Amino acid sequence: MLIENCPIINVNVKVWLFWAYLRKPKWYSYLLGCVPVTVLNVFQFMNLFHVIASGSGDMNKIIIDGYFTVLYFNLVLRTSFLMGNRGKFETFLEGIADEYAVLEKQNDIRPLLDQLTRRARILSKSNLWLGAFISACFVTYPLFSPDSGLPYGVYIPGVDVHASPIYEIVFVLQIYLTFPACCMYIPFSSFYCTCALFGLVRIAALKRSLEKIHEYNTSPRSLFARIKECLQYHKDIIKYVSDLNELVTYIFLLELLSFGMMLCALLFLLSISNQLAQMVMIGSYIFMILSQMYALYWHSNEVREQSLEIGDSLYYNSAWLDFDNSVKKKIILMLARAQRPLAIKIGNVYPMTLEMFQSLLNASYSYFTLLRRVYN
Repeated sequence: MLIENCPIINVNVKVWLFWAYLRKPKWYSYLLGCVPVTVLNVFQFMNLFHVIASGSGDMNKIIIDGYFTVLYFNLVLRTSFLMGNRGKFETFLEGIADEYAVLEKQNDIRPLLDQLTRRARILSKSNLWLGAFISACFVTYPLFSPDSGLPYGVYIPGVDVHASPIYEIVFVLQIYLTFPACCMYIPFSSFYCTCALFGLVRIAALKRSLEKIHEYNTSPRSLFARIKECLQYHKDIIKYVSDLNELVTYIFLLELLSFGMMLCALLFLLSISNQLAQMVMIGSYIFMILSQMYALYWHSNEVREQSLEIGDSLYYNSAWLDFDNSVKKKIILMLARAQRPLAIKIGNVYPMTLEMFQSLLNASYSYFTLLRRVYN
């Protein structure tokens, strides 16, 4: 099965293929997408440095410009990592497509596969629509703002971006670049969530196989062969989660550091703002951060929790104490390995769980209250 035909991942894969981030490079796609977005991000950093160095901007402007600069830097880094590891991503996605075709033929797991596939597709499409909506808010906000600035603050040496007709040209270009920028950021998060959902399907398939293992007890040879298959499938799942972790761990480390800081700054800005339009926009920025981060951590937590139940399915439902010693040894190996949960880690150090997400919110709120107290 081709990766663009695999239902659980094809929404995000088609976006990446459209912009030539997978398979054969297409330079005209880069010139229309990631290259100008990267140039925009460079001008954003220059603007942020210029505003801070010259002292010409107030707190509101610095925080908003900083948020967009960090957001665009993150999406540029995501895309650069994807293109730099194109082969690894393609191999990983091809493995999902092949395994999906196998699981489709298993009647006992097919209902769950269909259910999580629908959830993955709804999640991917809703993320794209949410990203498009909030991006539209990004570029239309200056029309309702009293300072009539650009959607994203930029500084181009020797060019006055606020003088006509440069202002209008830059404004239109930023509106256009918002679309490829959204396609650079959103599919990466959706890709991870859909891969986590597919991991849940594989874990469920293994658990059901283990629960039915006692049906082979009439033939010791068949039982031994079946437990070996389950043991190998468990190893395949471990490798699957490990490969997924390798593809996302350092990108998520950057998000933890950058968006934790920006969440604190946006909460502070929301507390001192007195303009309704600005408060609505800041609320949408905060909602985007929280929704994206929660989706990542929730799916990671589900993989971790479900993997811990593999041992329970084998221990309580298989009547393994009645098996031969050779089979018991294999089962004990699987039970021992199942005690270590499968986890996606931040920077290969801290597992992504809901407890860690809560800790991130607590830390951001603590720094916000400290910043607010100092400001007052």
